[in-house]
Amino acid sequence: MPDESAHFRFQLDRFGDFLTLEQGTSPRTLEAYRRDVARLVEYATTKGATSPIDVTSRMLREFIYYLKDIGLSPASIRRGISAVRTYFKFLLADGVVARDPSERLETPKRWRTLPEVLTVGEIERLLAAPSLDDPLVFRDRAMLELAYGAGLRVSEWITLGVRDLILEEKLVRVFGKGSKERLVPIGRSAIGAVATYIRELRPRLEKGQGKGVLFLNARGEPLTRMGAWKILRRYVDRAGITKSVSPHTLRHSFATHLLEGGADLRAVQEMLGHADISTTQIYTHVDREYLRTVHRKFHPRG
Repeated sequence: MPDESAHFRFQLDRFGDFLTLEQGTSPRTLEAYRRDVARLVEYATTKGATSPIDVTSRMLREFIYYLKDIGLSPASIRRGISAVRTYFKFLLADGVVARDPSERLETPKRWRTLPEVLTVGEIERLLAAPSLDDPLVFRDRAMLELAYGAGLRVSEWITLGVRDLILEEKLVRVFGKGSKERLVPIGRSAIGAVATYIRELRPRLEKGQGKGVLFLNARGEPLTRMGAWKILRRYVDRAGITKSVSPHTLRHSFATHLLEGGADLRAVQEMLGHADISTTQIYTHVDREYLRTVHRKFHPRG
């Protein structure tokens, strides 16, 4: 969440009053809009904005793609856009801004049909990027290994509890959409990285605010989506990966690499926690693209 000074500079309390007193917004929508605009403020401040005047149309477009990157549903993104438009109408009416950067903001009509995936080599570079010079190296290694090794959604990896690890059975218990529980196998690399983090670092981070959550920030609190995104971005840059990589990219890569290795579609559906196999079938398209690439590259008449 934004700090107090950002809260004041971006008029978040006054926006809340406007929604309640002038718009008569329902408590549920009020809470959602405040959260959506607070997320925008947090994002904008990381991009150097110090007040609403600094927020540009381009920044707002990039923010919408960021919402997709952190795994929000299309419905949540549409609500976020509505909240941002309402926020800038309020600022414009109050004379805080002279123009409305959200005027032409639209929900991207079509997200990429085929999700971006990393090659096995790129994944290896990413997982090797945290170094012993990084103060939170054990956490970061464990987080990346587990996110890729179990194909987790970002919301799943930041809410994973210590009690959800069943390392002796090489399993992790995941609560997905609708609190639906699934057990996902994890390999030696992920088990080793997680065990090292729990033994060497997590006890030092835990200051009574961890709520049993596995991955904590430097203050000992559960990681946020933004926190996880920043950590991933740092190692993507360090690994020299030029593709657009989000937490969801690791999940896409997990599924694609399983299918490329010959895994059964139903097994992949189970591990991803997809209710409907048609959702999983998008990865067979990715797989076909991969096969076409291999054919073009290696077949004598490709």
